[in-house]
Amino acid sequence: MSTKKILYITQEITPYLPESPISVNCRYLPQAIQEKGKEIRTFMPKFGNINERRNQLHEVIRLSGMNLIIDDTDHPLIIKVASIQAARMQIYFIDNEDFFKRKATTATDEGVEFTDNDERSIFYIRGVLETIKKLRWIPDVIDCHGWMTALTGLYIKKAYADDPCFKNSKIVYSLYNDDFKQPFSANFANKLKFDGIKDADVADLTKGEVSYEALCKFAMQYADGIIQSEETINPTVLEYANASGKKFLPYQGDVAASVDAINNFYDNI
Repeated sequence: MSTKKILYITQEITPYLPESPISVNCRYLPQAIQEKGKEIRTFMPKFGNINERRNQLHEVIRLSGMNLIIDDTDHPLIIKVASIQAARMQIYFIDNEDFFKRKATTATDEGVEFTDNDERSIFYIRGVLETIKKLRWIPDVIDCHGWMTALTGLYIKKAYADDPCFKNSKIVYSLYNDDFKQPFSANFANKLKFDGIKDADVADLTKGEVSYEALCKFAMQYADGIIQSEETINPTVLEYANASGKKFLPYQGDVAASVDAINNFYDNI
């Protein structure tokens, strides 16, 4: 029996970004799952406040060089990599000067959320999937952490449905208390258009403003399983998760307490 492969797509990992429920979980969960005998790959955005020199990031030339078109604009895709030696983990970073040069993650120091967070999310997810194709690494499970990863299921199930790298991949959406306040642009659904994605596939994103709750519900529609990764999360999102009919793992505690349950969840999905 071949080793199961788990792809982690996250918006934060410590020590590259400050500690938060997402960044801590995505630092230690992949390591713990790897120690259970599974093969892992982990991706995050290369936000401009990540110190490349201190963290020893370097560009992977053979993976970089592609352009992704979003809303009729070309954006170069740059792939960087670094290692967490103590965990024997390699972290891949998705970079682009238009989206990730600014010295912040998703909002200014004053808490004002960036108006292009919708396009940054699109670029990030498509960048991850194109990089996985170049790596020719076929994930059994794709575990998504943070709202910036919410589009993964849509692209896997529609745009990459017949791609040999992804056609059998199962999508897990991990829920956190990571609400954003500024709804995405009214044109968001149109920006998602890509080969294989039809109007009907994104119709739920045209029925009002694309709020945090609407984006999470959309992510869960395209997921095969849902994990509650933080004890307190948006009650509307939690209610939807419980009522969705999808495989659902309630909050189990920190990584040490939850790793066996999550490992079994991956196996059973």
